[in-house]
Amino acid sequence: MVGIVLVSHSSRLADGLGELLAQIGSSEVPVALAGGTIDGGLGTSADRVIAAISAADRGDGVVVIPDLGSAVLTVKSVLEGFDVTSVVLVDAPFVEGAVAAAVTAAAGAGLDAVVRAAEEARHVAKF
Repeated sequence: MVGIVLVSHSSRLADGLGELLAQIGSSEVPVALAGGTIDGGLGTSADRVIAAISAADRGDGVVVIPDLGSAVLTVKSVLEGFDVTSVVLVDAPFVEGAVAAAVTAAAGAGLDAVVRAAEEARHVAKF
């Protein structure tokens, strides 16, 4: 199953989104969180991103969804040490992209389909 990593400047934001994903019926999807800094502050931590990727990886690939710009830079830096075909940084809205990715992964879709679902969430109208 494809894993999902949520990278946020805020551990509370990442925790809340992780809780939401579990509630929508995708609790079997490996979701790992990399929120905040090691000392509990706001920011991103390369060490937390590395640990989250390792925790979410079940062998079918990992989708990484960041919240804001510097989180993207942290993930890009981390991915220099990973197999870029199995770990994909996705340009998607944080909440909607994560939900779409989790639902698609829970359905058993492969890495490419999970990436597409997260990216396409940008175009889904809310009303």
